Amino acid sequence: MEIGRIADLLRPFAELSPDQLTATSIYIDLLVKWNARVSLTAIRDPDEIVTRHFGESYFAAKILLPEDWVGNVIDFGSGAGFPGIPLAMFRPKATVTLIESNGKKAAFLNEVVGQLGLKNIDLFRGRGESCGRKADLVLMRAVESFDRALDVAPSLVQPGGRLCLLIGENQMTAAETLEPQLSWSEPIRIPQAHKRILLVGKL
Repeated sequence: MEIGRIADLLRPFAELSPDQLTATSIYIDLLVKWNARVSLTAIRDPDEIVTRHFGESYFAAKILLPEDWVGNVIDFGSGAGFPGIPLAMFRPKATVTLIESNGKKAAFLNEVVGQLGLKNIDLFRGRGESCGRKADLVLMRAVESFDRALDVAPSLVQPGGRLCLLIGENQMTAAETLEPQLSWSEPIRIPQAHKRILLVGKL
């Protein structure tokens, strides 16, 4: 996909450097190629892939992490790598762990990380309950079995850390009810997204 087109589509979400735009283009090409044989995303339109997956991920990185932020991040149920890989690209001083139990998806994540030469990403192939790690920021987006995943996610958050959910508005009540020990902030609307929000809880 042309870099100029990617930049235009991402402008409402975040401004990227030329190197970040080039890496994003490579990532998109890999995603489209792999998606033909491995179910990574139901979205097929390249423009929508950029705005829905990359835009949302870069927007979360911009909102959650200052430019020079140094700390640990867990992307729980990473799937096709969103939001964890774009976050690692956008905030290279962050150390990001991708948790993914599906073998084919984990293979795709390894391919992307290798092709992009991302040194600040580690992949844990397994379930969150078995990871044995904690992070300053834990993110969840489009995970299967949302309620069950939400039971596990707080155990991955360092004391004083944050859990960030990229979800639909209709999931907000379930999140706040299931995890009352978290102090939830006001939801932040995601640009150009139909009733999708960024919800952050502090432990």
